[in-house]
Amino acid sequence: MPMSYTGSASERRSVCASLAKGVDSEMRFSREDLVGSAFIAFGVTLFVGFFYAAVVSKLLPPYENSLLAAIQNDWYYCLLVPLTLPVIIVAVYLHWLSMKMFKHA
Repeated sequence: MPMSYTGSASERRSVCASLAKGVDSEMRFSREDLVGSAFIAFGVTLFVGFFYAAVVSKLLPPYENSLLAAIQNDWYYCLLVPLTLPVIIVAVYLHWLSMKMFKHA
């Protein structure tokens, strides 16, 4: 069901023009949008790669390819992920402590 506007013809034209302008500006991508999309794609790619190296490759049968076998036999990333939590806790505590000292100095 089409929308109906009440008012003069000039008011209807201005409403239609503003609606068309809004749709047109929403459909265009600026440079910042493209750079942001590239960063998101890069982050997702890195996450998938590291998740494969840390978890998925350990669950698969042994590879004959030397590169994939090296990734499968490497335990660095499997141990890095759980050990990141204590480091984050210490970093957050030191940040809180330094902010307290800065405020009360």
